[in-house]
Amino acid sequence: MLLRSIRSFHFHKVFDKAKLYKARKLIGFSDNQMYTVVADIKHYKQFLPFCTKSTILETKGNIVHANLEIGFPPVVENYTSKVTLIKPRLVKAQCNDGRLFNYLETTWKFAPGLDSNPNSCLIDFYVKFEFKSFIHSQLASMFFDRLVKQMEVAFVNEARRRYGNESITSQILNREIS
Repeated sequence: MLLRSIRSFHFHKVFDKAKLYKARKLIGFSDNQMYTVVADIKHYKQFLPFCTKSTILETKGNIVHANLEIGFPPVVENYTSKVTLIKPRLVKAQCNDGRLFNYLETTWKFAPGLDSNPNSCLIDFYVKFEFKSFIHSQLASMFFDRLVKQMEVAFVNEARRRYGNESITSQILNREIS
């Protein structure tokens, strides 16, 4: 009976195309500084790992449509997202273009950090996606944790490049990967 349960669980996980990552961090940059970095979509290609092209297609108020080209050699793909920008609290990207993903949602929420340190903030970071392709899903499964962490680090490194060193050491408050 136990062996059958393990096989069922393993079989389900192999074919599960959906991925989810959530993290909450306290970091040593202000919410405005981090918002500015994350909302700077046209420059992603300059600092975001595997992003080879980032193009703003249209801007209407606080809604941006952007196309990103992502390269995980030998695979290079592009997709278009609708990005909602609410300064300095939220950057939310949603992709339902149907070619690469069944869905992709990335959300960054920013809040003031420590009362005693205006150059700190809380970041709630959320990524949920499902590739259409089984092959892409399997590649993502193998590297998902590492890729998401590299992406988080890239945004903090870009903030450091723009604003100098953090005012405090970053602290992970909560993390969930599935």
